[in-house]
Parts: sequence; C-alpha cells; structure tokens
Amino acid sequence: MKSLLFFLLFTPLAAALAQSDDEKAVRTAVTQLFDGMRKADTTLFKVVFAPGASLQSIAKNKEDVVSVRNESIADFVASVGKQKPGALDERLSAYDVKIDAEMAIAWTPYVFYYNGQKSHCGVNLFTLVKLKDGWKIQSIIDTRRREGCPDLK
Repeated sequence: MKSLLFFLLFTPLAAALAQSDDEKAVRTAVTQLFDGMRKADTTLFKVVFAPGASLQSIAKNKEDVVSVRNESIADFVASVGKQKPGALDERLSAYDVKIDAEMAIAWTPYVFYYNGQKSHCGVNLFTLVKLKDGWKIQSIIDTRRREGCPDLK
C-alpha cells in the first residue's frame, strides 16, 4: 500500500520535472539559434537544426497579397555567416512551449533589429524533434510585418 501511495504521489512529480528539463532543452536550442545569429557564428548556430529542416516565412507584399517564402537552411546559415557580429538581433518577447513525447513546438513573438534599427516583427513557430543528440529544430515558420512592432530592449 505504501509503495502504491509513493507511486501515485511521485510519478506526476517526476513527469513534471522531466518535462521541465525537456522544456529547458527546447528553449536552449532556440536560444542557441539566436545567439549564433547575433554572433554571426555559424558553428554555434547550424548544429541546432535536424537533418532536412525547413524554413518558411509568411508575409504580405505592397499589394497586400500573402505569400509563403521557402528558404533552405544551408542558404540561411550562409547568409548569417556573411553578417558582422551584432548586425542581426532577433529579440523574443515570450516563449510558449508545448511538448508531447519527442515533439515540441515553441511559439515566440519577436522584434528583429538589423544593425541596431528595428526592421520588422512577428511570431516564430518552431517545431522541434528530440533526437539521440538532443532537441533539434525541424522547422521554422514565421510571420513578418513592419507595422505595429513594439520596442524590445
């Protein structure tokens, strides 16, 4: 009876602690991406991606037509590597992480600064997968707009 009581009391606690470790690891992967961007350090940055990862952006053009632009991870990494350290600064205003087994999503509103000037804002939606070497970004899709962007310090 005591062992059943112990099981009932501590199993949810153990599950909650494990999930919080996973949540920390998911946040760490996303943070490492943005740290690598800020530093223009492709070595730090490219290891957070899963094999076959994808990157997409949703935006409206001047005629108010919505499009989805696809970019290869290799091209993304190369473009970041061409920047000066500090030129790219994507600041997150929040994290909302959801995890189920080996899949996670992270919803992160952001404001993007280029060379210290506010460029655009939106939301990133990361899909991550837990591989043998940790949580890796499988896909990123983001929105981009230039109006209504808050100032993030």
